[in-house]
Formats: sequence, C-alpha cells, structure tokens
Amino acid sequence: MKTVIEQLSSYKSVHLNRKNIHTHFIGVPMIIWSIALLLASVSFEVVINNYLGVAQVNFTLAAILSIAVFIYYLILSLPLALLAFILFGPLMWSVHEVVKVEHHIIIAISVFIIGWVIQFVGHHYEKAKPAFFDDINQLFIGPLFVIAEIYFSLGQGRILNKKITEKAIEKRRIFEQKKHNNIC
Repeated sequence: MKTVIEQLSSYKSVHLNRKNIHTHFIGVPMIIWSIALLLASVSFEVVINNYLGVAQVNFTLAAILSIAVFIYYLILSLPLALLAFILFGPLMWSVHEVVKVEHHIIIAISVFIIGWVIQFVGHHYEKAKPAFFDDINQLFIGPLFVIAEIYFSLGQGRILNKKITEKAIEKRRIFEQKKHNNIC
C-alpha cells in the first residue's frame, strides 16, 4: 500500500496552483456530501440479539463507506484522519438530516454537478487534468488532500508538507517533461 506521502504527492502534483487548491476547499466537500446523500438513501436494519436484549441498528451505505474511508485514512495518517473526522463529521450528520427531505436525490445530483464544475474551474487554473484521470484511487485521496492542506495551513506537519510538496513538484516536472517530449 502506498504511504500518505506517496498518495498526497501524487494528488498534489496536479494541485500546485493556489486557485485550484482553493476551489477544492469548496468542490470536494460538495461532492462528498452529495455522494453521501445518495448513499444514505440506501439503508437496512440489523437486529442484534444478545444477553442485553434485542437491538435494531439502522445502517446506510453512506455510514459504511464513511467508516471504511476513515479506517483507510487512519492507516495513512492518524492526525489527518482525526482532523477529517472532526471536519467531515458534521457534513455526514447533515446528510442524515437532508435524506429525510422529499426531493433529496435532486438536491444530491445538483450539488454533485456544481461541485464538479467548481473542481474543473480549478483545474483550468492549474492547466492539469484531475488526479483521478490516471488513478481512480485518487478520488478517495481528494478529501484527505483538503484535510492535509487545512492541517498544514494551521502550522502543523511542516516536515510532512515539505516531503509531499517536493515529491509533487518532482512528479509534475517529470509529467511536464514527458508531455513536452511527446509534443516535440
């Protein structure tokens, strides 16, 4: 499995422009929220029967995916995973409230489209394609990238930020060189 430095440097290699990064602070949470809203539409109950009695627990696909992604983030980086939990927790709570709205599917699709438009505007500034075009796993790294950028902007993880940025710049340089060689 790739380390947090490898994952975030690959993502950051096409996210070096500040305007692009700023669009991700808006677009990525919108996309996460809209997908979670769609996934929260699918729920099921599990009956747990033990010596304490019977309990019914309601699960949604959004909750299951959120837990899986959080565990993945924990494996990559404890501080970033905890910050993700703090920042995205309220986002996930709001999903479970909005899913009760009659036309929540239309809301989810609308927010999803707007979120991606914002992302592509950012990539226009960057003059680079989104990271997931080359590696679909980068869709799960996008939210972690936003969290890492917030973490770094709070003055935390300076060494981690330096390693990620240096590796990202090198990856971008190699990509640009290959692109230039293919044109010439």
